[in-house]
Amino acid sequence: MILEKFKLNGKVALVTGCTTGLGQGIAIGLAEAGADVVGVDYVDDATDTKKAIEELGRKFIYLKENLLSIEPISRIMETILKEFGTLDILVNNAGIIRRTDALEFSEKDWDEVMNINLKTVFFLSQAAGRQFVKQNSPGKIINIASMLSFQGGIRVPSYTASKSGVMGITRLLANEWAKYNINVNAIAPGYMATNNTAALRKDKERSAEILGRIPAGRWGTPEDLRGISVFLSSAASDYLNGAIIPVDGGWLAR
Repeated sequence: MILEKFKLNGKVALVTGCTTGLGQGIAIGLAEAGADVVGVDYVDDATDTKKAIEELGRKFIYLKENLLSIEPISRIMETILKEFGTLDILVNNAGIIRRTDALEFSEKDWDEVMNINLKTVFFLSQAAGRQFVKQNSPGKIINIASMLSFQGGIRVPSYTASKSGVMGITRLLANEWAKYNINVNAIAPGYMATNNTAALRKDKERSAEILGRIPAGRWGTPEDLRGISVFLSSAASDYLNGAIIPVDGGWLAR
């Protein structure tokens, strides 16, 4: 039966940026489908995510790590393998944004955004990919792209560059790793009600401008990504490689 292919029972998922917003929504969605979850973030408190996942009867392990550098990656992988002995799914959700006119944009804001949004995404994917090959088992990698993987945006030069890079690296890894039964795809969320868009949503004029272009007529929510995340993590997507899937309420259709 087709619904069996969507189940994630017995799978272990690593989700970065798991304590709030999209990452929290994705982590809970994967647990609802049957996966145990390892969450990574840099804040002290993952109580809400932990509670929601454990109430589903799934295991949740939280690792406090700063993904602005790739230094924690080996430690993260060692902990996952010690606790579960395997890894099946990686969701590269952690990311940051800096808003400044391009004429004034600093090197610090460029480097920090590029490091967490693109460099860490690649090297964490590399570590997961190596583990999948070593296990000789199928693997699923989901990267979080953006509307700015398709468009230029304004006042977010490093974010636009990083998310355009996420699109490219997703396709490259899909090309190289499909032969290992590793599916690499990306979700491109539209304008979502998260911490990253708090400033936009507070700006009444800009918020109205954005909502006026979204056919669905609303900001997206973390729950809107649960279904696509489960699909991309499951056997139902075994022949999907290198796709960048917009979940945007119709933004790109306008």
